[in-house]
Amino acid sequence: MRHSTHRILVSHAGNLPRPEYLNELIDGGSNLEESTGTDYQQRLPQAVRHIVEEQVRLGVDIVNDGEFAKGGSYGGYMVDRVTGYSVEPADSNKAARVCTSAVSYTGQAAVLADVANLKAAIQGKDVEGYVAALGPLSLGAGVRNEHYSNEEEYMMAVAEACREEYKVITDAGLIVQVDEPEFCTSWTFYPEWSVDDLRKYLSFSVEVINHSIAGLPEDLIRFHTCWGSGHRPHVNDIELKHIADLLIKINARQYSIEAANVRHEHEYHVWENLKLPEGKMLMPGVISHATDLVEHPELVAERLVNYANLVGQENVQTGTDCGIGSRVGHEEIVWAKLWTMAEGARLASEKLWS
Repeated sequence: MRHSTHRILVSHAGNLPRPEYLNELIDGGSNLEESTGTDYQQRLPQAVRHIVEEQVRLGVDIVNDGEFAKGGSYGGYMVDRVTGYSVEPADSNKAARVCTSAVSYTGQAAVLADVANLKAAIQGKDVEGYVAALGPLSLGAGVRNEHYSNEEEYMMAVAEACREEYKVITDAGLIVQVDEPEFCTSWTFYPEWSVDDLRKYLSFSVEVINHSIAGLPEDLIRFHTCWGSGHRPHVNDIELKHIADLLIKINARQYSIEAANVRHEHEYHVWENLKLPEGKMLMPGVISHATDLVEHPELVAERLVNYANLVGQENVQTGTDCGIGSRVGHEEIVWAKLWTMAEGARLASEKLWS
């Protein structure tokens, strides 16, 4: 993962619009496994090549596969790649996942295919590649444990299962983006908690996340967190100032954080009092998934300069608050947002390196 030496590099945080022929296959299936079966897998390489070319055309430096391999399911894809869970009736008469045996990763063939598709698509292009993968909290937290002796043992087993996926990605020389919105959103699930209660939980969460990436090359690890993709008021979001010091204890090279959302745009001020550790990088969201309005390049540049002035221009890359493929109204708006992000990075670079 490259530090900036003469300009701010451009990336984004997640999913991008799928081509219609993949959407038709997803819509035609009765479940995720059927929707992303043989026909879908056969069309994936072509789709990944196209989305990589589109990102390169729009000025993105660190590209991904659009998260097409997930088949439109943020976390469901990972549930299909692990064993140890059963689906049982919950008190509300709804089905719930329960850990009933040892958690283990069985998705090696699937993630190898994901890696192969992206590597083939970026071959010969002056870009880096990354793959977004579900974090251990998002996979395992909140699930009833009926197999392990305690929650710590259970969550560490979940972390080890996730590590199997991450390792395939980094072994291929690709960046793994550990997606963990629960780092920010857990607060909203427990209204009885105090900030100290949350910090105690997040301290344990940092241990779990670090266990999931233990032994992997730090320079290929990006950690993404946000306050969720729901289009809601967000008035109950935890403020970054309460948890940022815990965030930077995660052993990633780069932190991707939501920063264009108007509820959190001001929080670059957190870095006035909190020092970003040596060698670490920030990827603040400078494009929002919560609006169809296309940000002006000068606004993107202003947001980037605000961060660069506090943590160093060599330590900042562009990001989006979250995946914009499924949240922004029309794909042409997505392309416009990616273009304006690249143009904003160019403007900011001119100001910062002048």
